[in-house]
Amino acid sequence: MNTWSSEAESSEPVGRDNTLVRRDQQERSDADLHELLTVAEVAALLKVSRSWVYERTRSRGMPRSERLPHIKIGKYVRFDPRAVRAFIERQCRTT
Repeated sequence: MNTWSSEAESSEPVGRDNTLVRRDQQERSDADLHELLTVAEVAALLKVSRSWVYERTRSRGMPRSERLPHIKIGKYVRFDPRAVRAFIERQCRTT
């Protein structure tokens, strides 16, 4: 008897901690990943240069509150659109 078929036919995916993950939650998180922005997209959105975006992600001599929130995936930098929007709102309130 093949033990692989019963595991592969499971209707609910299993999370990292062996808990069941609801299908709608998984689809929502997959959609969030498709929404991650690149450096070029953030630069175009903010109408600044790509080097400015990179500078705002570095931690050298800059308070965390002034850094542009980002996600590092290997050598690539990506941005959550909601975090970028929150960053912009914080900057508007401080000036």
